[in-house]
Amino acid sequence: MAISDLTDWIDEYARPGVTWYAKRLAANDTLATGAHQAGPYMPREFLFELFPELGASTDNNQDVFFRLCIDSHPDVKTVRAVWYNNKFRGGTRNETRLTNFGGRESALLDPDNTGALAVFAFFDAGEGTQCRVWVCSNSIEEDILEERLGPVEPKSFIIWRPGLSAPQADLFSPVPKAPAKTSCWLDEGEIPEEWKTSFPSGLQIIGKTIEMRPHDGSAVDVRLIRRRKCEFEIFRSVESATFLPQIKGGFEDVDSFLGLANTILQSRKSRSGKSLEYHAMSIFDEEGFVRGTHYEHNAVIEGGKRPDFLFPSVAAYENRGFSDASLRMLAAKTTCKDRWRQILNEADRIPQKHLLTLQEGVSEGQFKEMTDAGVRLVVPAGLHDAYPEAVRPHLITVENFLGDLRVVLARAGL
Repeated sequence: MAISDLTDWIDEYARPGVTWYAKRLAANDTLATGAHQAGPYMPREFLFELFPELGASTDNNQDVFFRLCIDSHPDVKTVRAVWYNNKFRGGTRNETRLTNFGGRESALLDPDNTGALAVFAFFDAGEGTQCRVWVCSNSIEEDILEERLGPVEPKSFIIWRPGLSAPQADLFSPVPKAPAKTSCWLDEGEIPEEWKTSFPSGLQIIGKTIEMRPHDGSAVDVRLIRRRKCEFEIFRSVESATFLPQIKGGFEDVDSFLGLANTILQSRKSRSGKSLEYHAMSIFDEEGFVRGTHYEHNAVIEGGKRPDFLFPSVAAYENRGFSDASLRMLAAKTTCKDRWRQILNEADRIPQKHLLTLQEGVSEGQFKEMTDAGVRLVVPAGLHDAYPEAVRPHLITVENFLGDLRVVLARAGL
């Protein structure tokens, strides 16, 4: 499918009266884990808004059928929006999904699309709500959509209503505050004064995150996930305090609105692009790995290549007398569906590449392709259940990766 087809699709459905829902397909959405009730998860409140009859009663598994077209992989279906609600009758489920896609032939259930960015465009077609869908086939398509939406990360979603007169609903989804003891959302008086005049850098926000979620003896995998959530809350609270007054104040012209919208989206992309790297670096430091001695961040090696992390150093890497077996590299990519290939040539002396990711699953076929290419996935322990059973034993936790580093560095006298 040509890129022009996607841009035409955006032009067609980025209009008033259409509601976009964007997410990355998890293994529990597709058939990657073999789940019985496969189909894209969607928030209850969102589907209840689109289909009020769906939430009108707690009777057993309320549902509604509607027409859905997957334009990226030409396919038309009458699908089912269902509220699995047996929690009201002694069960455990209380979630809404789309089902009835017909199996893995559907792009939305294809295990190989696990991790792909999917956009659902809902609108009233005169005979009820319909939906047009685009499932990205590559990172170029994802970049085009994220230029419009901002970054879409695993375990998150974006709802966008194009053409609203005020941009607040487009750019700010209200973030419900967690109880004070657990939330990292900063109230106005908690935001550092200097951040109110100059938006903080990613490293500054990471520093605040560590201050609010210090090393408490918990496992590194738990620490990493907990801090990622905290950091996102801090970022959104500062973003809201910085930009919301401007939004509420209104705009003199369209260019002013577009300029602020672009500033916000670029800020989100910048934060998302480096967040995982910065969290990993803070973990290395806390665990006793010394920068410049045990690891280097964004070091420049042959051909101007810049791996995210090189172990132990550029000097060791360039020293042909230093054992290849004691060299390691780690890339950090929030999602890895197609982007894993970008790391294959990042360090010629290191045939086995390690990739830290937060993606919620890959298909068995994808995992085999990665493994055959020499890529080993490093995934926080709490996300392993999102991967197919056959893949889980071969995933490396962050703790296991650090354990291996300790061994090889000690062997090298470091």
